[in-house]
Amino acid sequence: MSTTQPQQSPRVSAPPPPQSAGGIGVPTAPAHGWAAWLPGLWVLRHYQRAWLMKDIAAGLVVSALLVPAGMGYAAAAGLPPITGLYATIAPLLAYALFGPSRIMVLGPDSALAALIAAAVLTRANGDPGRAIVLSSVLALLTGALCIAAGLTRVGFVTDLLSKPVRVGYMNGIGLTVLIAQLPKLFGFSVSANSVTDGALGLARGLAEGRTKTPALAIGAACLAVIVGLRRLAPRVPGVLVAVVGATIAVGALGLRGVITVVGAVPRGFPTPSMPIVSLSLLGDLVVAALGIALVAYADMSVLSRTFAGRNSYRVDPNRELIGLGVANIAAGLFQGFPVTSSASRTPVAEAAGSRTQLTGVVGALAILAVLIAAPSLLRDLPTAALAAVVIAAALRTFELAELKLFYRVRRSDFALSLFAFFSVVALGVLWGIALSIAVSLLDFVRRAWHPHDAILGRADGVKGYHDITRYPDARQVPGLLLFRWDAPLFFANADTFRSRIIELVDEMKEPARWVVVAAEPITDVDTTAAEMLIELDNELAARGAELAFAEMKDPVKDRLERYGIQQRIGHNFFFATLGVAVKEYLARHPVPWSDWEHPHRARASEDAPPSGSHP
Repeated sequence: MSTTQPQQSPRVSAPPPPQSAGGIGVPTAPAHGWAAWLPGLWVLRHYQRAWLMKDIAAGLVVSALLVPAGMGYAAAAGLPPITGLYATIAPLLAYALFGPSRIMVLGPDSALAALIAAAVLTRANGDPGRAIVLSSVLALLTGALCIAAGLTRVGFVTDLLSKPVRVGYMNGIGLTVLIAQLPKLFGFSVSANSVTDGALGLARGLAEGRTKTPALAIGAACLAVIVGLRRLAPRVPGVLVAVVGATIAVGALGLRGVITVVGAVPRGFPTPSMPIVSLSLLGDLVVAALGIALVAYADMSVLSRTFAGRNSYRVDPNRELIGLGVANIAAGLFQGFPVTSSASRTPVAEAAGSRTQLTGVVGALAILAVLIAAPSLLRDLPTAALAAVVIAAALRTFELAELKLFYRVRRSDFALSLFAFFSVVALGVLWGIALSIAVSLLDFVRRAWHPHDAILGRADGVKGYHDITRYPDARQVPGLLLFRWDAPLFFANADTFRSRIIELVDEMKEPARWVVVAAEPITDVDTTAAEMLIELDNELAARGAELAFAEMKDPVKDRLERYGIQQRIGHNFFFATLGVAVKEYLARHPVPWSDWEHPHRARASEDAPPSGSHP
């Protein structure tokens, strides 16, 4: 006798195909195994010939922007411009291997320039070599912190930065970068450690007539070209047009000795080396690296999620942290400085047809070829043009529209954003961001400290029990207080919760018999709040009332079980719904009550439609 085995469905037996990345057609790397650690290598193994020309073309287009942007942000950070190219090449190659995002361009960025300058310039004492060493150490520390954060799966930390704080400190960074670059646009330099010093130095330089007209003319023309093409012809690389035009103008007009230019840059690429600093400086650099890592990842996480969603692939935030960390380690080993994603160059890569991380590899190799074969191309590049590049980027960091939105919809968010802005401007970027994060957390505690609460009643024709301030005609069951608390119960608001209930009980027209807490919004109860519930139960008992809960989530109920609260209050005082609680109360305490569903009987229902009128 033979038996026929049931034939398995192909959907069950066949391995699932790689998830397509939607519009760009790139599969998503597995979430486990070696491919999760080396997503770039996994993509390479699955690379398709149809992507090659698009990646090469996008890489060449992006490289034309990477050179002036990298050198400009290096100058903005107070470092030799050539280090901006070192901080572009090595991170792009490292991220191509370890970075999970398909379309992401890393390198120097305006968001970090002021942070790096604040950490390096005051300790370098005007020595460019020392500044390079300090910035390299800063990149290594930033990378190590990012890798450690990724390995310990704390990618969620950036969620602590609320949007008002992000807007505020980005506006502050924008103003900081703007004030730092304006003197260079006018052809002179200012030594300043704060926005105030920079503004005063700019005003003093203008009053003393230190402006170099050729530098201002070139810088203003570059700024006009970048901003104008951005608005009128966004597909045209305005940065490239401006920088090439400025370089040609310097050579053609013989301005090399009249205005400041980049000058000769070293040929080739540095060999990897480990920068060394004294232990006395290490502590301050670690603090600076913490702030830089947080800002770098905050910016990168937003950009990464945006492009991943747009192109239908997934990005693990912890893997993104590791990719960012490895990129910064690479920058530190090759005389670079901390880097992050670029909100201006990444969209250019996408628009140019980028498909995979190979775009970054092509861009890095193109810059390397320039440094090896034709470094003289950068000799006549004026620093006023680089200042224009940075100023154009800084102008895009200001988010005035968001401030207007905060003012219109929530004044507290508006105030918080302004606080973050003035903190960065007045205290410097590092301390400003740290203080803004602290205030953001305090604002969260403030909102949970005094959350919304409500007395619930029964309104005609509406299912359930609702806030009597929203339904003024809602009726309350005699002797029963239905109370809703819209926040977790924890140490900061526990006494407020207790005081509020006691206050409401004392104000009731009829003596309270039960207090039922509508506990669905209560997502947690800590030990301080648990002790408070015992005190509240005692105080209510002294007033002849009993404490009960309805609609409490099972994890919170389990926690109260471990605290011993359920045994103390009684398991029969925890109800599945408010309707069940009210029905049980009416069964134990006959009081005059007529529900709109059954006006002839004293019972509670929250599901049936109205079928009668109140007596």
